Amino acid sequence: SGLTSPAKTYDSVSLSWSASSDNVGVTGYEVFVNNGASASATSTTTSATVTGLSANTAYTFTVKARDAAGNRSAASAAFSTTTPTRPPSDTQAPTAPGSLRSTGVTASSVSLAFNASSDNVGVTGYEIFVNGGPSAAATSTTTSATVTGLAANTTYTFTAKARDAAGNRSSASNSVAVTTGNTAPAGSKVLVGYWHNFDNGSTNLRLRDVSSKFNVIQVAFAEPVTGAPSGTMGFTPYNATVAEFKADIATLKAQGRKVLISLGGANGTIHLDDAAAKQAFVTSMQGLINTYGFDGLDLDLEGASLSLNGGDTDFRNPTTPRIQNLIAGTRQLLNDNPGLLLTMAPETAYVQGGYAAYGGPWGAYLPVIHALRDRLTYLHVQHYNTGTVMALDGRAYAQGTPDFHVAMAEMLLQGFPVGGNASAVFPALRPEQVVIGLPSSPQAAGGGYTTTANVQKALDYLMKGQSFGGTYVLRQAGGYSGFKGLMTWSINWDKFTSFEFSNSHRAYLDTYQ
Repeated sequence: SGLTSPAKTYDSVSLSWSASSDNVGVTGYEVFVNNGASASATSTTTSATVTGLSANTAYTFTVKARDAAGNRSAASAAFSTTTPTRPPSDTQAPTAPGSLRSTGVTASSVSLAFNASSDNVGVTGYEIFVNGGPSAAATSTTTSATVTGLAANTTYTFTAKARDAAGNRSSASNSVAVTTGNTAPAGSKVLVGYWHNFDNGSTNLRLRDVSSKFNVIQVAFAEPVTGAPSGTMGFTPYNATVAEFKADIATLKAQGRKVLISLGGANGTIHLDDAAAKQAFVTSMQGLINTYGFDGLDLDLEGASLSLNGGDTDFRNPTTPRIQNLIAGTRQLLNDNPGLLLTMAPETAYVQGGYAAYGGPWGAYLPVIHALRDRLTYLHVQHYNTGTVMALDGRAYAQGTPDFHVAMAEMLLQGFPVGGNASAVFPALRPEQVVIGLPSSPQAAGGGYTTTANVQKALDYLMKGQSFGGTYVLRQAGGYSGFKGLMTWSINWDKFTSFEFSNSHRAYLDTYQ
């Protein structure tokens, strides 16, 4: 009894009534519409909502009670009501937010404020976009927001849009460029290590068990998927389930360490010859980043992966499709993931080799480094398996020596004319972007292993200007105090030799903290 409606919309009616009684017990209620044969709603309480109705339409409702035996009561007194008229569709977008501005910056976040938008019905929220990315990096229901997960010492461009309840979005606000702060003092040094996602006889090591001496762990490798469209990248953990591997990454990240996915390696040849391959690359890499929670990506393209086509003579304006698509695909990933770290691990021929000659593999990485230098976290060229390379003083230096490490590093810290062309100078990188790549043991590489003592002689000269009496003379006599540190192939080979590399060099680098 007492059937009534406390609320209704254009397509639903809410109903309530007084309870029925039964000799055993009432188990529920059924609501009937327009004397229909079957119930339009059921309830175990004394209220229910009938949905799926038509706007501006009269309906008559009755309720019946039922018990556990299936007995139904007589119908309640009927209740009639008319649904309201459906409101007109809202197609009008809000006005754009005004005066977007930065109100605070850290090494990994930017706080923003803006003036409110207006709308014919009402603004329900705001979205913040970074570097023109397709999805919002932050949302807010007020006129302020904070974007997190950004890379340190990096410039980002932000815009804001307003939205209403109908899903209409405004045009973008004014853009504002903001540079994040430094993540640590300029003197802090990193130790980067590659972790094998395969067993090559060194050691079988779970990712979570990587030595705490390493700040950055490169997971080696994501590789092209056989039989899939060109450019499609894949990765499957070899000694853990996907869930276990994700947990391992989360453990390392909780310790304040960074875990990146490295692409390619000696056996993973990656060719992005056209737009379809580039898009397959972007889509598949985004999937891996989303699945595992990687902090960034590392471009470790070796062998035939990168080569300049004939006639491609200017690193500032590459014409080789594979190189153009690699740059564009990587840039898209960086734009879509504002906090993503980017590192590269080329062989010397692909970088410093471009000083003596530019063409084919020689200098083929230079267009990639140059185009992405604004988002480059570390460049750690492999100072091994390389033979001799010409330096800025016109001399060729042999791998595995202090002279070699100092000379190769200063080429990146000073810049150099590409292919001997004084009008095409590869600009210097910032010292904090430059890391030296070394084998962790004699077994780790075919050549280029350098003793701990000789590595540290090179670093003393490179960072402090403290000469070891070698042949190469620094152009910047006082050294480069901001030089960032060391990379090694590999963490597994380091464990094979009882952590000689990481223990010795972590302790040494910590003296510069």
